[in-house]
Amino acid sequence: MSSSSSSPLAPRLYISCLLFSILLCISGVRTSSTNTKIGKGYRLIAVEESPDGGLVGHLEVKKKSNIYGPDIPQLQLFVKHETQDRLRVHITDAENQRWEVPYDLLPREQPPPLMKTIGKSRKISVTPSLNEYPGTELVFSFTADPFGFAVKRKSNGQTLFNSSADESDPYNSLVFKDQYLEISTKLPKDASLYGLGENTQPHGIKLYPNDPYTLYTTDISAINLNADLYGSHPVYMDLRNVNGAASAHSVLLLNSNGMDVFYKGSSLTYKIIGGVLDFYFFAGPTPLDVVDQYTSFVGRPAPMPYWSLGFHQCRWGYHNLSVVEDVVDNYQKAQIPLDVIWNDDDHMDNHKDFTLNPVNYPRPKLLAFLDNIHARGMKYIVIIDPGIGVNSTYGVYQRGIANDVFIKYEGEPYLAQVWPGPVNFPDFLNPKTVSWWGDEIHRFHELVPVDGLWIDMNEASNFCTGKCTIPKGVQCPNVTGPGWICCLDCKNITKTRWDDPPYKINASGIQAPIGYKTIATSAVHYNGVLEYNAHSIYGFSQSVATHKALQGLEGKRPFILSRSTFVGSGKYAAHWTGDNKGTWDDIKYSVSTMLNFGIFGVPMVGSDICGFYPAPTEELCNRWIELGAFYPFSRDHANYYSPRQELYQWESVAKSARNALGMRYKLLPYLYTLNYEAHTSGAPIARPLFFSFPNFVESYGLSTQFLLGKSVMVSPVLDQGKTEVNALFPPGTWYNLFDLTETIVSKDRHYQTLDAPLNVVNVHVYQNTILPMQQGGLISKEARMTPFTLVVTFPAGGNMGESRGNLFLDDDELPEMKLGNGYSTYIDFYATLSDKMFKVWSDVKESDFALKKGWIIEKVTMVGMTGIGEKFEMEMDGKSVQDLSSLEISVKEQKHLENNLESAGYQKTTMVEVKGLKLPLGKNFAMSWKMQ
Repeated sequence: MSSSSSSPLAPRLYISCLLFSILLCISGVRTSSTNTKIGKGYRLIAVEESPDGGLVGHLEVKKKSNIYGPDIPQLQLFVKHETQDRLRVHITDAENQRWEVPYDLLPREQPPPLMKTIGKSRKISVTPSLNEYPGTELVFSFTADPFGFAVKRKSNGQTLFNSSADESDPYNSLVFKDQYLEISTKLPKDASLYGLGENTQPHGIKLYPNDPYTLYTTDISAINLNADLYGSHPVYMDLRNVNGAASAHSVLLLNSNGMDVFYKGSSLTYKIIGGVLDFYFFAGPTPLDVVDQYTSFVGRPAPMPYWSLGFHQCRWGYHNLSVVEDVVDNYQKAQIPLDVIWNDDDHMDNHKDFTLNPVNYPRPKLLAFLDNIHARGMKYIVIIDPGIGVNSTYGVYQRGIANDVFIKYEGEPYLAQVWPGPVNFPDFLNPKTVSWWGDEIHRFHELVPVDGLWIDMNEASNFCTGKCTIPKGVQCPNVTGPGWICCLDCKNITKTRWDDPPYKINASGIQAPIGYKTIATSAVHYNGVLEYNAHSIYGFSQSVATHKALQGLEGKRPFILSRSTFVGSGKYAAHWTGDNKGTWDDIKYSVSTMLNFGIFGVPMVGSDICGFYPAPTEELCNRWIELGAFYPFSRDHANYYSPRQELYQWESVAKSARNALGMRYKLLPYLYTLNYEAHTSGAPIARPLFFSFPNFVESYGLSTQFLLGKSVMVSPVLDQGKTEVNALFPPGTWYNLFDLTETIVSKDRHYQTLDAPLNVVNVHVYQNTILPMQQGGLISKEARMTPFTLVVTFPAGGNMGESRGNLFLDDDELPEMKLGNGYSTYIDFYATLSDKMFKVWSDVKESDFALKKGWIIEKVTMVGMTGIGEKFEMEMDGKSVQDLSSLEISVKEQKHLENNLESAGYQKTTMVEVKGLKLPLGKNFAMSWKMQ
């Protein structure tokens, strides 16, 4: 559900005009565009080794400046190679403790205690002007006066980050004030940068010079371009290609305060309104290495239950249970897969969390409905907002007051307004709140056995601004008016420097006051923590608390969908990209946002298919389900005021859905294995092409195609009226997954125009792959028990080749996703092709689970072959299989979309299928074929 600033009835233009008027009245405001030089930086006066092998240094300001407030005169520097591929650089006030992201919320090493004076230093000198501190992969170096530091790659000496500045640079040396921190790095102009979100990037996935990048969690809809949206992820990946050799690294600034980041192409500057400078550098050198190293630090992505990879249907406006029942029935009648049905707040009693509407969603009927869908294997998820309605007869609120769980302002629970009307916000930094929240979720689960929770509005969103009171004698909200219009009596709060900081970040893309339509930034959390500092971790802290609560319910694997995210959120929650529009621009934007979240360590991500509002066209909805069927998180969701847009509403869309979702459900074992890889290594489920082809420079800015895993490429139609798509194919052989006889061979930079009539989406699988698939179904529970097919791909016409694939299977209800518990199986598949022999075999680890489930491989399909074998042999657990009478072997010639392959020396290729196999998946097998 959207709030006022993202509603179609409250356009951003109105807010912009209102805020512009407010801002004109504020005097003395320094804007983010100022080019005034601030001070002369700091000098390093001492440095010594710390007991744990790091460096501790002492900095002092060179020339005081009062722009944005007084300088902090003494700083402490801490540098440590925490692992062989991770370097930390931490700079803070040497004399006073400053706000940092809580160490219990995001566990990590503590820096040394503050040392107001530093003992006799022992400098590590290489030359008189350069000091270095080398690690295994990275080298930290510094200059003393003015202080600047650089990070280099040890293997080739390439500078990855350099904070030194001189008078000719358009940015300052290090600036460190209480409410203004600034630091910059030089960059090579050919570096490709990705990340720094959450925002909607109109130029695609690559960061675009001079576009604004502001990080501050905000409830404005995703239709707002280049503005701070729901999440804050101050991390970027830097991909460079020098003389044909690619290398990637990543830079995280672990800071939750609001910030502007200015990317100029040859430099990048951070301007932050508080906290500390806590940099982490991840060495890579491949993109996959980078996300592996990053997620090993911030938290591995959460394991997702198998059913969550199925299709989801939601709408704000399912007014009663009978409508929901009809939706489920209509999906089944239309033969469109559906695993999960959702309720926005329609199920609630007057929008109050953890309640049921007794008239429209009576509990006995809802429980009967859930019994029915659960018996079929379907699931049910509902929304929960953080705002708790202020109501003396509401048990959730009463228990919250009794346990003192709410954020305070001037000693009283801070009053805001969201959908229930007046609300208080739980303080998830308070351990008592986490316990209370868990108890409320437990109580609600006993009322309604939901299968997951959707936590929304947690930036946090507020329909009002400032200090508010409940008006007397007036109903708030008015039942006849829009629920997002503020009806409290409110006064702006500008009396403290936390509400009106000296530097104005580009909040909401218009330099809105940072307390606008959210919790007042001078409000207070547990232990005196200011909302000013903790604002952007509110949704993250709610995700942590919700995850803990769900894990404690039945010992099952939690599923949480959160709108607001922060560094580390992927360990607890999935994400959808918020309130988008049903437009051709928005379908394009969704690809870049999805790919960014893979880099952020939140791989379970997707956008509202067909758009949240307004009504999509039939053609757009066709194209969107063809794309959205391959989002990691695939859900159709629509606004209260939009016409119905379930996939069966148009027959043409239903046809596209059956086709695209039909393929998704066949790929579920592959997607689930990618989920396992994400959980164990951070590897994104959906990823840019350069993850598999880092030396392929043409793919660096590609934002209209993407990979699922290493080798499945999706090339959707994203433009109105198009029945073709011009797709970029990295070098090698690609096979159409809908028709494996259709082949594309790409030598170098190769664009191919593909037919894409209305009900067709192009999906290709790369050479050297073994892809496990099943036969699909209307529910993942059914699809999961169908026989397996292995698709084995070789380079077209080659006489030599090696292919690999893998498969992870487990009891997806268990909280942990791992081997060694007796409820999982992992299989590596291998295939080789030579002049004389084709062979495919498996290596099974922990076979019992797969054997108990009775899964079998029924078919093996091989593509790229130049002929058929003359002697077929098969082994099972090392023993020869003699009876092969049930096997059916077929051969089809493959079609090449290029007409000049034979003249270029390529042989004709064939697709060979072996059917009728009954190979137990849990046993090692080997098939070999002597080639003609």
